[in-house]
Amino acid sequence: MPAHMNSRRSLLAGIAGLMGISTLGGKATAAVMTPGATEGPYYPTPAMRKPDDDNDLVKIMGLVEEAGGEVFTLRGTITDSDGQPLAGHRIEIWQCDMNGNYMHPRDRGSANFDGAFQGFGHDISDDDGSYVFRTIKPAPYSGRTPHIHVKIFDGNRELLTTQIYVKGEPDNARDRLFRRMSDAEADAVSMTFEESKTGTEATINFVV
Repeated sequence: MPAHMNSRRSLLAGIAGLMGISTLGGKATAAVMTPGATEGPYYPTPAMRKPDDDNDLVKIMGLVEEAGGEVFTLRGTITDSDGQPLAGHRIEIWQCDMNGNYMHPRDRGSANFDGAFQGFGHDISDDDGSYVFRTIKPAPYSGRTPHIHVKIFDGNRELLTTQIYVKGEPDNARDRLFRRMSDAEADAVSMTFEESKTGTEATINFVV
């Protein structure tokens, strides 16, 4: 894992107070579970994934060049419906590159996929349920609003498959999957980008 991602625990510690508030808030809104969503056609099988599938999708081990696109840090927590943190859970994300191409042979644009973009990555939640990724802001894809796919596992048991979105994105109102959700569900899976000392960040807390 790149050195800048090895500091994930120090970065998370820096916002421990904020995460504590979020966890308490999760208890108060325990009835709002993170809504599930379709996996979509481009979930990469293990054979399709790059050998480097860590939580930094922007930098592939052994390559000098970094992925194109607007880089940000996605972080948050995984808790149960009572607000209790779920440690040791695998969280996966996958998304198209900055030009709307997926790393999947069924995508006609896969031949032009950004070779410096990992496309798929995973993290394991800490004792407090925290996870973190470094990736790019989701790009428009034909027929869909910008989004990132997510799966959460407890061992081999899949707990959640969902998609996360950009809050306030105009195309959300025209997206069939986004429009199926209630306002509370949509808010739970919508990212707001904020600037910090370490760069652009967004927080999504998953309740499963």
